[in-house]
Amino acid sequence: MTIPKHDEIRVPALSLLSERGQLKLKEFEGPLAQHFELTNEELQEEYESGNGKIFYDRISWALSYMNMAGLLNKPKRGVYEISELGKEKLKTPKLINNFIAAKIVKQQKNKPTKESDVAVSNESLTPQEELYSSAQKIRESKYQEIIDTILSKTPREFEKLVVMLLQKMGYGGEIKQSGSVTSYTNDGGIDGIIKEDVLGLGRIHIQAKRYAQNNSVGREEIQKFVGALAVAQSNKGVFITTSSFSSGAATYASSLNGSTTLILIDGSQLAAYLYEYGVGLQIEQTIEIKKLDSEFWDSMENEKTDL
Repeated sequence: MTIPKHDEIRVPALSLLSERGQLKLKEFEGPLAQHFELTNEELQEEYESGNGKIFYDRISWALSYMNMAGLLNKPKRGVYEISELGKEKLKTPKLINNFIAAKIVKQQKNKPTKESDVAVSNESLTPQEELYSSAQKIRESKYQEIIDTILSKTPREFEKLVVMLLQKMGYGGEIKQSGSVTSYTNDGGIDGIIKEDVLGLGRIHIQAKRYAQNNSVGREEIQKFVGALAVAQSNKGVFITTSSFSSGAATYASSLNGSTTLILIDGSQLAAYLYEYGVGLQIEQTIEIKKLDSEFWDSMENEKTDL
């Protein structure tokens, strides 16, 4: 099954505490993974950001929310136990998430009239996951703005832009003047070239089409570019457009034999690359999320415990 959300973990975690008394965070992972029938791959799966294992993080947030709602106690640092309130609420497990939502809202000084009035639609995401989701929405909202800005520039500037992008992505390495835009006339169907080595023995040829978004690139244009690659005795090509590719164009590009490698980049992917590599963009705000420094705290002597 898929990795459960943190609100789905709450009741099983509370039941586990009811059965076993006191547990440390790491002691929840195995029994809960077994409860949800997670595979080892799901158990080890990490966030794309690299900020730890997803399931372990969601367990931590499930416990944190229940602790804030008074369903758990923490008799010692890192140790959890079910409270009397938790035992009472466990008798009606289907109401626990609404109860937690109501308690959290009240703690934020926003007092609802009834527990049933509390919206819990976003409760499945942890605050960290909500932050990632919001960042992605902000990112995607900029994509159209990027394309609109490109369309307001000349085709020549677009050619310069895509050469700059490929260099920023690492193509051409540390070679000085590795990228160039071809002559505006008689370019032979090639708009830009990236040198992959000092002598220029390896080259990536670029075709750049600054089209309106409703004007897709068809198979014929891709075939012409492949022909231009053959004339240039090149086996590596990148076709970049601000619009999209027809299904015929995509099928043709994917059917080329191994002697020619052709990459198609449409407007959506282009905007994503420009954003990711910061070409023509600047950082507006940086938000720091900090976690405990394990080495720092582990170097301190622990208080003796019976656990």
